[in-house]
Amino acid sequence: MAVREGSEDGEPAKKSGTDQIITIDLPPTVHETPADEAAIALDDVPVDPVLAKPVEQVVTTTITMVADAVASGPETPAMLTPDRLVSTRGKAKPKPPEGGLQRFVYELTFHAYHPGDAKPVRSRKSLEQRIGRRLDGPARFVAVLSRKGGVGKTTVSTLLGMALASIREDRVVAIDANPDRGTLAERITKTTEETVRDLVDHAADVHAFSDFQKRVSRDETRLDILASDTNPNLQEEFDADDYNTVAELAKRFYSIVLTDCGTGMIHSVMKATLDRADQLVVVSGGSLDEARLTSETISWLENNGYEDLAKNAVVALNTSTQGTNLLILDELEEHFASRVRDIVRIPYDPLLATGATIHFAGLKPLTQESIRELAASVVDGLPDQEAG
Repeated sequence: MAVREGSEDGEPAKKSGTDQIITIDLPPTVHETPADEAAIALDDVPVDPVLAKPVEQVVTTTITMVADAVASGPETPAMLTPDRLVSTRGKAKPKPPEGGLQRFVYELTFHAYHPGDAKPVRSRKSLEQRIGRRLDGPARFVAVLSRKGGVGKTTVSTLLGMALASIREDRVVAIDANPDRGTLAERITKTTEETVRDLVDHAADVHAFSDFQKRVSRDETRLDILASDTNPNLQEEFDADDYNTVAELAKRFYSIVLTDCGTGMIHSVMKATLDRADQLVVVSGGSLDEARLTSETISWLENNGYEDLAKNAVVALNTSTQGTNLLILDELEEHFASRVRDIVRIPYDPLLATGATIHFAGLKPLTQESIRELAASVVDGLPDQEAG
């Protein structure tokens, strides 16, 4: 196309030597649809009349639907389900499995596969669950006794208390009720010089847990220990009335009260202890004479009105005493199994053999496991409600 410049009044301009002709080449088809746009064209797709409704009509329809829902009646409480209301955000992730191989598999699969805990871990957690069983109502009393000294009765009392206190969520106290200067408080780091005698003498001043607590020593497992009289010059012996005074105070603040008894079965303190006991732990050494004396202790209980306690008792078989390696322990356990509810072996541990302060975490794993088994068995035997 050629364009010629014209005059301002519309008359054709006269041709001169300065005239210019501009030539523009246009494409043959200006309105043809490009191929890439034609591929997504919606010319043949029908329009959805619902989506094409005016905004006012959509709002009206929504209001109508809500009104219909209200007209159908109020929602019931059962409609407030966790799936509907509880957000999944922030949910606690499953704990990684315990155990070397199990943890390796868990990490190898980028936490997609949880193989569960190793068998020893599952066993430990099962014991902890039994030990931690909730005990409603008044305190439960557990007596640890033996008619022979030197079999580890005080050590077993301490270890049992530690296992209970370290796992349970309530309070555990161990009372040294040995009239002949017991050594229970010496198995932990003492934090007070107060004894059962001080508690008895000031019983009227104990109104709150803090009043009781300042007279006990507490170790790292949260076990509280009330020491026995240590002054050999005292004229007044710890007797049944004293024990009952201490026990009445302890039951106000503790869920489990352990009593480390003396060796005298006919002493007045022993009778007061047995009359309150919900569970007995009879400690036996591994020698023949120690085992016979333990069996005779069970017979004494049966013949003196404590048949139920004897039948429900647990024998703690201390295998670290002399002569243990010469006995057939399976035969010994079979004998006790015919007389009591359970038998638990306590293995040799060098930390216990020294007679020094006990740190539960420093014991051998096998020793810790055996004590937890003893604690679990003791809790299994405690009544759900107060013995009446």
